[in-house]
Amino acid sequence: MNPPSEQQVLTEGELTVIGRIRSASNATFLCEAQLGEQTVHCVYKPVAGEAPLWDFPDGTLAGRERAAYLVSAALGWDIVPYTIIRDGPAGPGMVQRWVDQPGDALTEDAAEPADPDAGPDLVDLLPAGRLPAGYLAILQAYDYAGDPVTLVHADDDRLRRMAVFDVLINNADRKGGHILTGVDGRVRGVDHGVSLHSEDKLRTVLWGWAGKPVDDETLAAVAGLRDKLDGELAEQLGEHLTAREVAALRARVSELLDHPVMPTPDRHRPIPWPAF
Repeated sequence: MNPPSEQQVLTEGELTVIGRIRSASNATFLCEAQLGEQTVHCVYKPVAGEAPLWDFPDGTLAGRERAAYLVSAALGWDIVPYTIIRDGPAGPGMVQRWVDQPGDALTEDAAEPADPDAGPDLVDLLPAGRLPAGYLAILQAYDYAGDPVTLVHADDDRLRRMAVFDVLINNADRKGGHILTGVDGRVRGVDHGVSLHSEDKLRTVLWGWAGKPVDDETLAAVAGLRDKLDGELAEQLGEHLTAREVAALRARVSELLDHPVMPTPDRHRPIPWPAF
């Protein structure tokens, strides 16, 4: 008999809380899901622990995280880790596969020291005037000490695809800390609870390609998403979003296909701050 898959473990396994992630604005717990001999680490965000927001209906953030995963899966981009809605120790909530990162206490290489010669992170704050090769400058600002800094991100295809994804899901909170590089080298995005609103709310640190054309390979995936929105995907999203929000997603997809250029930050406060 084959062992259960990670998805089965997350869906059917017993959730045990290991600790709380206190940097999160909503109640967020690191858990173990166990089914038989299989254990998978995950993040659990109970609906009961969601902080009220003025512009998003109460109790909808977990469902938006699930909906963002469904869009990511439909695009075939594997940006959002496997995400479900299920019952847990504090009631129904979002459960998402933990992203193993180099140096994490949960990974085998946790004891390895940081590389002192490593370059900037994919998204970083650097001293003003310092722009490494392969990076794009986004914003001039001041750090907590009052020194001038520049918000930068890598000119990386993995981030470029994530920037397109954020446009499609209308992500209102793409911070640098929501972009994770796993031990497998893949770049994933987390914390999509404030996304998929029907009104324009795009706020992101990934503005490096503003005004630039979208490549044909990416557009082909977006066209595939449009086709899927005419079928079962719309029904799946309708379990977590209003009909108006699903229609707005469809409209954003069509807009990008009709005008394949990345939007520019012409709104008030287009970058979430702090950026990490």
